[in-house]
Amino acid sequence: MRIDIWSDYACPFCYIGKRRLENALSQFPNRDKVEVVYRSFQLDPTAAVKSDKDIHDLLAVKYGMTRDKAKAMNEQLAEQARGVGLDFHFDTMQSTNTFDSHRLSHYASSQGKAAEMTERLLQAYFTESLNLGERSVLVSLAAEVGLDQAATAAMLESEAYKAEVNADIAEGQRLNITGVPFFVFNNKYAVSGAQPGPVFTEVLDTVWAEEQNAPVLQVVGTGKSEVSTDDGCSDGSCSV
Repeated sequence: MRIDIWSDYACPFCYIGKRRLENALSQFPNRDKVEVVYRSFQLDPTAAVKSDKDIHDLLAVKYGMTRDKAKAMNEQLAEQARGVGLDFHFDTMQSTNTFDSHRLSHYASSQGKAAEMTERLLQAYFTESLNLGERSVLVSLAAEVGLDQAATAAMLESEAYKAEVNADIAEGQRLNITGVPFFVFNNKYAVSGAQPGPVFTEVLDTVWAEEQNAPVLQVVGTGKSEVSTDDGCSDGSCSV
């Protein structure tokens, strides 16, 4: 089974949804047969690397509400996060452009470190209030999950993985994804948003059952071919 997850590192529901899926997977008997693939998505591609406004003010402007209302919404989100063991610090969170962090994720994937890098970036943003738009920060985080610092720094200074990030974003647009997190199971079932754990459990069970009940390949024409040779191919197929 394969699960593709479109998400952004500046999306609080993405971290909450990730943890809810992981909790569901921890109780799924066939967890070792599930491949999770992280895909890039940007909620605000125009965001600056550094902002002079805090998260509360940015949310208030985006949705046309008062700062107090925005702060109350963030407090509710923090409460949801605590429900899955996460600690969000909205007061000190640093809004930034996440494009380079997505490039880093693709690089980490090429090194077999996608899961570790994704988790580390989310924790850095929501819990530690680090600026994921600063390349020095990204290099440091990469080193923590076992990636080479010099190689990571060189990658970030190049054009590497820009095409991969843009390809993920384009694929999301093709699928009409307008909000994240967005989970796609076996390119057949989709779950939009940080749904409760039982929703993920139900989809996992459904997809797994379908895989096990897939039609078995039936071989027809098992008779001997009219063509007979001495090279192991007398029945119309070549044997090893």
